[in-house]
Amino acid sequence: MSAPVPDEYVLGVDSGGSGLRLALRRVDGDRPALMSVCAEPVRTGADGIDAAHLLEQLLPAVRELLERAGQGTVAAAAIGAAGMATLGGQLREQLPPALAQALGVRRLALAADAVTAYAGALGQRPGAVVAGGTGMIALGTDLTAWRRADGWGHLLGDSGGGAWIGRAGLDAAMRAHDGRRGGSAALLARAEAAFGPPTGIPGLLYPRTDRPALLASFAPEVGACAVEDDVAARILREAASHIAEAAAAVCPAAEGPRSDGLEVALTGGLFRMGEPLLGPLHHELAEQVPQARVVPAAGDPLHGALEIARALAVPGAGPRLPPHPTLLFVPGGT
Repeated sequence: MSAPVPDEYVLGVDSGGSGLRLALRRVDGDRPALMSVCAEPVRTGADGIDAAHLLEQLLPAVRELLERAGQGTVAAAAIGAAGMATLGGQLREQLPPALAQALGVRRLALAADAVTAYAGALGQRPGAVVAGGTGMIALGTDLTAWRRADGWGHLLGDSGGGAWIGRAGLDAAMRAHDGRRGGSAALLARAEAAFGPPTGIPGLLYPRTDRPALLASFAPEVGACAVEDDVAARILREAASHIAEAAAAVCPAAEGPRSDGLEVALTGGLFRMGEPLLGPLHHELAEQVPQARVVPAAGDPLHGALEIARALAVPGAGPRLPPHPTLLFVPGGT
């Protein structure tokens, strides 16, 4: 009797500030994905994202998932990572041979987390996706090239993102403390409750290496105040304007004044703030991107990594999303 043919799986990986998430799913997709989480974020050093540290966590986790799945091999993998576009040199150099040797992976895509967020939200259709969390980035494509807006970090951009909103809220709190124009007593009270006396906030904030996350932690307080506080509401209107500007900058060209085929999706924890932000944002998108319609994101970045891996697993096909040296790197093509 001949030995059974091993099942083929696709592997999706999402590496971000909260750790490493993995999903393994059969190529035919007839069973739910198996999931695993490595809670330690992958280190970033002077040479960029640490490939050895990623592999140290990834390989045992994949082997454990394969054991849970039974007999099988990884036909294709897609790894999305925060910072891949600017800090992913080690990953692009070391991961293809390492995964081929350790797991037999021959078809691989290395993607910026914005690309896996795009694939999770819209699949492989043209359109635009705004990913909002601590930071903010917009990515769009007509399936021939990518267009990117913002995502430049809290010092140079990320306008409208969580850190931007939190910093603006704390600015309004400090203005109220000083008695300057533009202050908000409501935000000052919430800042004191969250961080203690206002004069101690600079000493708490400036030395922190996780300063953007700490700033972003105050964004929900701005949202909570916005219903009754004019200053907080103004901050969210400004954030909405910045986010819509980024979406408009990356939207593919559309025929006529409006195209029902052009979609914009919003993804990421920032938009869980709900109506205080989404209300002005939908208004700004209608004003600045009238040719598009806003649609709900179909899935998250891990779902997007699986989507890209599944497309890679089809012989002679590959993802419809356009390859790019840093945003969506497919070693050796498809």
